[in-house]
Amino acid sequence: MHDWLTAPADRYAVARAVFLRALGAIFVIAFVSFAVQVKGLIGQQGILPAAPWLAAARAERSVWGLMLELPTVFWFGASDAALIAVCALGAVFGALVMAGIAPRVSLVGAWALYLSLVNVGMPFMAYQWDMLLLESGLLGALLAPSGLWPEWRGSVPAPPRWAVVLFWLLLFKLMVLSGLVKLLSGDPTWRNFTALEYHYWTQPLPSWTSWWANRLPAWVQRACVAAMFALELGAPFLVFAGVRGRRFAAAGMALLQLTILVTGNYGYFNYLTASLAILWVDDAVWTRVLPRSIVAPLGGGDLQAVRRARWRRELGLAVGMVLGLLSGAQMVWRLWPGGAPAVAEAVDRVFAPFRSINDYGLFAVMTTTRPEIHIEGTRDGRHWEPYAFRWKPGDPARAPTFVAPHQPRLDWQMWFAALGGDCRAPGNRWYLAFIRRLLEADPEVLGLMERDPFQGERPQRIRSTLYQYRFATAEERAADGVVWVRRKERTFCPDLALRGGSLVPSKP
Repeated sequence: MHDWLTAPADRYAVARAVFLRALGAIFVIAFVSFAVQVKGLIGQQGILPAAPWLAAARAERSVWGLMLELPTVFWFGASDAALIAVCALGAVFGALVMAGIAPRVSLVGAWALYLSLVNVGMPFMAYQWDMLLLESGLLGALLAPSGLWPEWRGSVPAPPRWAVVLFWLLLFKLMVLSGLVKLLSGDPTWRNFTALEYHYWTQPLPSWTSWWANRLPAWVQRACVAAMFALELGAPFLVFAGVRGRRFAAAGMALLQLTILVTGNYGYFNYLTASLAILWVDDAVWTRVLPRSIVAPLGGGDLQAVRRARWRRELGLAVGMVLGLLSGAQMVWRLWPGGAPAVAEAVDRVFAPFRSINDYGLFAVMTTTRPEIHIEGTRDGRHWEPYAFRWKPGDPARAPTFVAPHQPRLDWQMWFAALGGDCRAPGNRWYLAFIRRLLEADPEVLGLMERDPFQGERPQRIRSTLYQYRFATAEERAADGVVWVRRKERTFCPDLALRGGSLVPSKP
């Protein structure tokens, strides 16, 4: 802890520049990835259109009052053009951060626009990495230098030490909570180190490497779980161990993200988490691995420039202290026996709409089965044709592939829907809206899928069946040419049809 207070402020000047460029690139990825899906998900003819939902809320209260409850620019209009424009402008802001142009203002813009999308994206934008990107973007605006092109000065102002520390604590919180929730959940597969025997084939979107990783011996799988716990619960505490300790921890945590990245598809999450580790590595390392032409304008760390802007420095410190305290308190309350006290819940309600002070904890309970929803339609009541998704398992002979850092959010939601029981479950209400769009042969929704079996024509009925999938063994793959083995389990949703504009069960 003494190192935190005495380390020179300019020790992380180059690290900041590298990190901000990585963060800008991830914002570009996030906005572009959502842009190619946004019309089918929340557009005018999408699964869950944002515009009518916002219009109903706006009719009851003023826009400015609603801004505090649900901050989003779409209160002023959520047409398809507006959705695409926000995604495009957000990607521009991310690119400006990558280029080092007005990084602070650009990060504020990217953060505000991504928050606008998250707050109208409903289940499609409710992933933990969406919240992590927002928290990183807000803290990044505090870390970034001001000015139009700070690097033109020849010596960039040194980063505020407290802003660097906030990022250390963010990665600490993310990793430690991710490890603790696995143990505190009581899930036996984590406690007996067998979780990876299920993970590779039950994860939302496996890759082709997942099949091979699943074939590793059981003792290797258990050793990997033990190593994961060491990295999630041990490595983060090296943040208190000085420069060398942080370097070692950064390498270990980045390696963990790399192994997840090469055996699955988690959008931009692994890239973002690994990027947070950049700020755990001081400039003595970066100046050795980066070209001198890049490092020269960054490494000086103009301390006088920071001191001259005293009011900005003190305002930033005050904001940083508030964010740090709230973030730390939230981590404590997440682990507090009996849950957070009433006062903590009241404070959380105030800041929750901004999605930038979060707790985390992925895969607290390991899924040990893989249910998949098989959707079929018919135009005559006799011949049924399957709908094919682009990325999620379907045809047993089709091998999974890599899609990250793009995140196909419909395919992800189908994984959650299958775990939810059936189409009438509260968390699956979006699914009935999805089936309605298929019955309407909506081109925007069909564009999210691999194949429309009716080529734009409306089906008469649609049925949904639940199958159980598992990876094929090496013998089954060699004999039958399949990657998956599946068996029919039960009906997920009754046959549905559109009658008089309403979605109704349809009997043969």
